[in-house]
Amino acid sequence: MTAVRAHGGKVVRYALLILVALVFVVPLYWLFSASLKDLREIYTFPPVWVPTDPKFSNYSEAWNTAPFGRFYLNTIIATFFGVLLEVVNALLTAYALVFLRFPGKNIIFIVMLAALMIPIHVTILPNYLTIASLGWVNTYQGIILPGASVAFGAFLLRQHFLTLPGEILEAARLDGATHLQTLWYVILPISKPMIVTVTLISVVTKWNDFLWPLIVTNSTGMRTLPIGLSYLFNQEGASQWGLIMAATIFVILPVLLLFLRWQKHIVSGLTSGATKG
Repeated sequence: MTAVRAHGGKVVRYALLILVALVFVVPLYWLFSASLKDLREIYTFPPVWVPTDPKFSNYSEAWNTAPFGRFYLNTIIATFFGVLLEVVNALLTAYALVFLRFPGKNIIFIVMLAALMIPIHVTILPNYLTIASLGWVNTYQGIILPGASVAFGAFLLRQHFLTLPGEILEAARLDGATHLQTLWYVILPISKPMIVTVTLISVVTKWNDFLWPLIVTNSTGMRTLPIGLSYLFNQEGASQWGLIMAATIFVILPVLLLFLRWQKHIVSGLTSGATKG
């Protein structure tokens, strides 16, 4: 009887996992399927799940209708340097909050937590006024720098650093390692899952950022991919959903592949330090 119950519980768990997977997989499949359809098949009911005559030309047409090559370049530059600055800033901040002794450390941490509670929209006007006063509107630095000091990454890394064994750090000090050497040669190698997690969260956030690049840029040559997708929609409207779906694939595919490659690090990183205060 116990074995039957255990088997039944396992079946229920697998059924729930399959259901949850379908919730995420079916929209992605529909997006890819629609990117290969003409307008008639997209509006057909009941839905056509497999295109009868796949239109791979939707991808080339979408790419050529809007300057997606330029949008890609802008997004890659903004994401790469934005993530680099944010992760370096988060690492140094978290290291200082955990391993250095200085007055007001707890107050700084409380202020950092308070910053996490402030809606990002509240900071848009002061950030824009600052960027405009520096003459950085419609520039890469104008897109990148306001997002270089996000507190969320520093908070996650601090919580993780609190779980590290003190013996390793003490051994590094006895060997004469400086703080930067300790961070580079000791902390980073054993914190890879959490660093990958913080990096991927930052990549997804900056890659998909729409509002700030829209506000701080005013020319097509400086727009990023999410704005480019909106640009294409405004040009084609609801008459070319196949092109719009193909362009959406352009936007989400790099981040999706990155997530699939590093997903195991995300799981272990998010669970690391979860119980440490």
